[in-house]
Amino acid sequence: MSIAKDSENDVWEISEEQCYVALTHDHLDAKQVMDRVRSPAAGAIVLFAGTTRDNFAGKPVKELQYTSYNTLALKTMMSICKDIFAKHGLKGIAMVHRLGAVPIGEESILIAVSSPHRQAAWRAGEEALEECKARVEVWKREEFEGEEGVWRANRDGAMGQKVDS
Repeated sequence: MSIAKDSENDVWEISEEQCYVALTHDHLDAKQVMDRVRSPAAGAIVLFAGTTRDNFAGKPVKELQYTSYNTLALKTMMSICKDIFAKHGLKGIAMVHRLGAVPIGEESILIAVSSPHRQAAWRAGEEALEECKARVEVWKREEFEGEEGVWRANRDGAMGQKVDS
């Protein structure tokens, strides 16, 4: 598994067969990610776009900040993609996570999957997202209006814990 670093585009990536994963500080491009999974044998492409919302638990969110252990995160992302690719008989799967500041309304993650039929694509897309949130070495800092930010694992639901500097 070879990690490529494209310094011109600020992207760390791995591509193996029909699986593609990447981390970037750049804006995410949904069409570009969908194009990575296109196949004449696919009757469905499902795209998930995770965006920064303007509130969390009743608090106004200013932005999210993401950081990762890049090498390990990419390897974990590829492992997830390969497993889901095989399990659901996909034609392609791509997972791209944004790092750094992600303002309100912008995407922090894109996951695209293609398969011969829509049911497998829906299931695979959701499973890929849940596995990513549970396992990938990405952390986020929630920046709230008028408060200090809070670091937490990139998981749903639980409030972050203040980390002393």
